[in-house]
Amino acid sequence: MADHTTRAGALRDEDVIRAPELSAADVQHGFFTRRGGVSRGIYEGLNAGAGSNDDPAHVAENRSRAMATLGLSRDRLVTPWQVHSAKAVVVDAPLSDDRPKVDGIVTATPGLAVGIVTADCGPVLFCDPANHVIGAAHAGWRGALGGVLEATIAAMETAGADRSAITAILGPTITQENYEVGLEMMAEFVRDAPDRERFFKPGKSPHKRQFDLPGFIVQRLEQSGVTAGFVGRCTYGEPENFFSFRRTTHRGEPDYGRQLAAIALRD
Repeated sequence: MADHTTRAGALRDEDVIRAPELSAADVQHGFFTRRGGVSRGIYEGLNAGAGSNDDPAHVAENRSRAMATLGLSRDRLVTPWQVHSAKAVVVDAPLSDDRPKVDGIVTATPGLAVGIVTADCGPVLFCDPANHVIGAAHAGWRGALGGVLEATIAAMETAGADRSAITAILGPTITQENYEVGLEMMAEFVRDAPDRERFFKPGKSPHKRQFDLPGFIVQRLEQSGVTAGFVGRCTYGEPENFFSFRRTTHRGEPDYGRQLAAIALRD
């Protein structure tokens, strides 16, 4: 059996959010916060965003610390090039620098972590412990509306999963009280499904609405036939714990960090 594990540099338990529903005996996972990393300035903490303008060495060290917490080395982490798509792929080995442009990633390979990075969008981790298949999806409003959650579940099925045995947990995400959107976005949601208007409540002006992204994601997951839940944490509302694209925009900052969500089957 290959030994890909290491514990050096692992994060403290209080710096990682774990969902009991994903804590099967042969599964390791974490919704990582921004705490415990080496980045500085606007990226302070555990910035895992390779697409940010942070020092690449800091991002690499942060990812190493996250993977050490899962008992793996950094080269065992597979993350896609996220593009707000409705596409998902199955992987069975670490990727080269030419990462697939998708927003869902699935594996049945022990000792390989799949993950995504977010800064307000929904990080969803999936697990079918009975059939030993896991997945991760990046679900912003476009991806969730477009079908990335369903695509990830379908990819898991091609890898041997049974959707009735899948549990999907949404990690820290921007919540309704902090997510103001325009009427044109609501119109896109309700065009083919008027009942989706329930995910929008009045905003601070007649031309704005507050969107419940976590509620919408959980509904889509449940409608797909999987068991779903939300950890109940808001990226915008906890600046000491999470990076937030919207908070960065409101502050006029030039860039932002990303937090990692990852899951792995034990080797």
